[in-house]
Amino acid sequence: MPALASMMNIGKEMEKKLISVGIESSEQLIEIGAKDAFLKLKQKYPNVCLVHLYALEGAIHDAEYNRLSEDKKKELKEFSDFLKR
Repeated sequence: MPALASMMNIGKEMEKKLISVGIESSEQLIEIGAKDAFLKLKQKYPNVCLVHLYALEGAIHDAEYNRLSEDKKKELKEFSDFLKR
């Protein structure tokens, strides 16, 4: 199983958090998707923010999080905002 930290945008701290919520490999992250992974993180770590969601999405698509399309950023922001309600 490839380590999460080998994925773009996933550092050691993010890797520890993902493992703590049951996501232990890059395959698992790709399978669960950025939104569901973010939801799991948000439940355990309420201070995770929109940038974390961008980072997860970027990791899944092997892209720097700041290079996501504006449409994708808008979609992810709407999801993040929905969770705040």
